[in-house]
Amino acid sequence: MLQQLANGVFQGSVYALFAVGYALIFGVLDILNLAHQAVFMIGAFAAFWILTHLGANMVVAFLGSMVVCGLLGILLDRVAFAPLRRRRDTHFAGLITSIAAATMLEALAQGYFGAQDNRFPLDAVPSRIYTIHGVVILQLQLIILAVSLLLTIGLTVMLRATRLGKAIRAVAENPRAARLLGINVEWVIAESFFIASALGGAAGVLYGMLYSFSPTVGHDLELKGLAVIILGGMGSIPGAVIGGFVLGLVEVASIGLSSTSNLRDAIAFTLLFLVLVARPNGLLGRRAVREA
Repeated sequence: MLQQLANGVFQGSVYALFAVGYALIFGVLDILNLAHQAVFMIGAFAAFWILTHLGANMVVAFLGSMVVCGLLGILLDRVAFAPLRRRRDTHFAGLITSIAAATMLEALAQGYFGAQDNRFPLDAVPSRIYTIHGVVILQLQLIILAVSLLLTIGLTVMLRATRLGKAIRAVAENPRAARLLGINVEWVIAESFFIASALGGAAGVLYGMLYSFSPTVGHDLELKGLAVIILGGMGSIPGAVIGGFVLGLVEVASIGLSSTSNLRDAIAFTLLFLVLVARPNGLLGRRAVREA
């Protein structure tokens, strides 16, 4: 059971990092960017390409992938969301265009890399194994946990203590008032997409370091990412982090208790249902109050 709990913490850290990108965009624009799972996938393939074609090490590939995905996020905003912001049905239209963007990105990745599963070169990722009181822990898992925590903490500090973070929070609260205060709302939204997509790409690389990945790898993570931000509270960054760890722990605990992985998703989403019955706004969510 201790082994399963350790695995759940490491798995949950990837879920949390993936979900904070969802939560950031939802908090700013009140829309679900369903292309986020495709950005997650592109993150893994961008790092894979940098490793295999440019001969760079894993650190360079990781940082390069974050930059690529951040720029891709700005492109998605300019193409899929910005032209629709003045429409009355912005949220629904943005949802549809994000699905279309995700489909196109998956098709491009499949056309270039193929549909087969891929893995990072064995010499590119750490392979040391530790045994602590009978619990087997990979050095790679510790790195994934540390990087995920550093990035999520860095995002939280940025939102609370920097000028950009205050501008993002102002736009999330009331874009019209933020514009009257002299904030360049479109630029803040673009920067939010860059940050959210860079974090999504980082989650893709960390996931790919531990598992295989293909152009459709983001499909399962998309549903789990939505479950995480709903569980934690829509638009809440701390809630997304907590929800990610909770979902990871529940998944592996369900495997340990039932001795099968067939019931993993069923048990996890049953918990989500029960939490929402008790707290419709999620664990840390609160009812949003917005100006008309």
